[in-house]
Formats: sequence, C-alpha cells, structure tokens
Amino acid sequence: MKRIRHYLSRLVTLDVKNMGAVAKAVAQESGKPRILILLDMAWCSVVYQAGYLDYQEFEFWSLTAHERRTWITSGNANSIVVKYNQREYREQFWDKPKFNARFREWLGREWLDVRESTAAELETFVKRNRVVMAKRIDGMSGAGIEKHLAASITDYEAFRAELLENKQYLVETFLTQHPVMASLSPTSVNSLRMITFFDGTDVHVMEAVLRMGNGADVDNYGRGGMYTVIDEKTGIAHYGAFDKYANTFTAHPISGTPIVGFEVPLYAEVLATLDTVSRIVPQIPYVGWDVAIGEHGPVIIEGNYNTGVFQMKPSLTGDKIGLLPKFRKVIDF
Repeated sequence: MKRIRHYLSRLVTLDVKNMGAVAKAVAQESGKPRILILLDMAWCSVVYQAGYLDYQEFEFWSLTAHERRTWITSGNANSIVVKYNQREYREQFWDKPKFNARFREWLGREWLDVRESTAAELETFVKRNRVVMAKRIDGMSGAGIEKHLAASITDYEAFRAELLENKQYLVETFLTQHPVMASLSPTSVNSLRMITFFDGTDVHVMEAVLRMGNGADVDNYGRGGMYTVIDEKTGIAHYGAFDKYANTFTAHPISGTPIVGFEVPLYAEVLATLDTVSRIVPQIPYVGWDVAIGEHGPVIIEGNYNTGVFQMKPSLTGDKIGLLPKFRKVIDF
C-alpha cells in the first residue's frame, strides 16, 4: 500500500514536459527511438520504482533486468525513509534553524533566524561577517540559497522584508573552506554527501560523495554542479565526475584540478564527526549529511532525512551493478 501511495504521489507531480526532454536526451545518447525510451521509463517506474531522472542518471537504458534490480532508485530510497525515519522527528532536520540549534557544536559558523531578529540585528550580523548565505528553511537541492555581500546592501529593513517574502529565514556566515577543497572550485563550498545508517549500536557509512560547483555559488547537482562517488573508507576519488547534462570530467573544467585521485583532506575527522552526530537523533537513523571541510576541520552543513542516493554512471565505471545489495547487507527494507 505504501508503495502504491508513493507511486501515485509521483504520478500526480510528474513534470511531463521535463520527462519528454529527458527522454529526448536519452534517445540521442542511446541511439534508441524516443517512444521506446518513454515506454521503458514508464515500465521502470512501475517495476523498479525508478523516476525518469533515475533512468537517465543511472543509464537504465543500458542495463539488463537483473542489473536494474541492483540499483537504488528514488522509490527504494523513499522506502528506507518511510520505514526508519520517524515522522514526528523529521522536522528537526528539514527546519534548518531547528537543525542548527540541535547541531550547533558541529556547524563551524554563525547563523541567524530572520523571523526572530530585527532589521538592526540583521544589519549587525551581516556587516560583521561581510559575506552571508541566505537559505530557505525547507529548501532542497540548493533551491533558495543566495549569497549576499554587506557592501551591496543599503536598506536593511527592505532586505529583511525581502528575505521574509522569499522564506529565506536562515542567514549564515559564508564558510571558508580548506584550501585543498577550494582548489576544486573556489566560487562554491565543495562538500561531501555522507549517507549514514545508525542501527542502534554502530554507525554505518553507506556512501560517500564528493560534490563540487562549476562556476556557481553552490555545488548542488541540480544547479550546475557535479559529483563523483569516493571511497567511503579513505575519501579518495577513483572516478571522474559528471553533471546533470551527462558531461563527464576527469579534471575540473574551470580550475583544472584533477578529480580522479583527489583525496578529501581531514577525512578521518569526517568519519569521527559522523559517528558522533549520527547518534544524536536515533529516531532518524538514515541521514544524508552535507559536510564541508573548513580550515580547521569538518563542519556539518545540514542533515537530510530524505536523502536520495548518488550512484556512478555505468559508462564511467564499467560496473553495471548498483548499491542495492550493499545497502541491504545493513538495512532491511
């Protein structure tokens, strides 16, 4: 029944126009007729709970039925969330000010809730920090995140009103990242998405992902960034990265920094931090943590109770087996 409800909710929110555009792109890449791709997308949605973006990102058109069953799709990921992450505790993660208050010790930055601050307090905060990031409290995939410079703001009453209107209630100091991470893309904070599962005794790192910007202020895949999966034990990237347009890179196209062989600095500290924070809200055992590497150590950007799963394209790795078998060794779903 839960699976049927999830499928129907996806059907109601389906962006038919975007699905058609994705099908056209996949048809060009695969050399298969667009109508066959659309029909196969619909089949994979029903059989494997794969959205059309899953279909494109994980190159389902190139996989056999057996191989498709090994990939974690958006439906599979939702099954974990529904089963393990207790609904009444999810607000502690999606409401960013509440999350910041709970995980204050590991943030490594100052923050302010615009709803609870006057224009004068907002002005003092921004001028003291000079560069700030404004965020929607429930934003996803980088939506609603904007950088603001103190030098460009002249009317703080109007600025506060604008933030409230845009529901950008959270304002944070701009994080200065470790120079090794900045070497990938200096315009954005290049972060890790670390997916963990706390079984009540041990914290398991299920997947580690390196994300980097590509000229924008953020590194999110949906806003022009790219990603590659890294070794969850060592923090080393063994493959190139790719963006949502299926462009692949062995070195960053702007900075020239090699991606293959890149080693995340202070990675042992990242793992230690995750082992601590993943135990704080045991009612939400499955979390995708966004982690930045600051000048002096790892800092938590946010925790996603409904994290998607990042998997490498088969054409990049030569491996057509997904992460589902690995996840099921730890998580029963």
